[in-house]
Amino acid sequence: MKMLDIGEVAERTGVPPSTLRYYEEIGLIRSFGRHGLRRQFDPDVLLRLSLIALGKTAGFSLVEIAAMFRRDGQLDLPRAELRAKADELQRQMVDLRVLRDALRHVADCPAPSHLECPSFRKLLKAASRTGESAKIERVPCRSGAPSPRRA
Repeated sequence: MKMLDIGEVAERTGVPPSTLRYYEEIGLIRSFGRHGLRRQFDPDVLLRLSLIALGKTAGFSLVEIAAMFRRDGQLDLPRAELRAKADELQRQMVDLRVLRDALRHVADCPAPSHLECPSFRKLLKAASRTGESAKIERVPCRSGAPSPRRA
């Protein structure tokens, strides 16, 4: 099996060599020796780096990601934690939709002052609620522009 040097891994994954060295230092990946001064990696490191990137994108810390690998390097996914993270992301998506719709309302509302717009005031109140699941529906703004509102 052909080994990949650190430069090849960095080029294929977009992960800088300094980050690869750090990942190795904290045990997320491991090299299998050196060719000159360049670390050599098994090609499987590419899949592992993809899993690490996915975990980071999902909001897991490097410590949490490291815990998803057993000592032998095999993946051991904590399904309950993954479900909890998916639920957290769902709540964030609801909040982001409200924020998106509030920004669109501000951009489109013809009211002379947004603070005079009852729909905008409702949006502000809804946006200030944190961690609350809400149904978002579009209702007409009294000033004429469509406005979303939390139910």
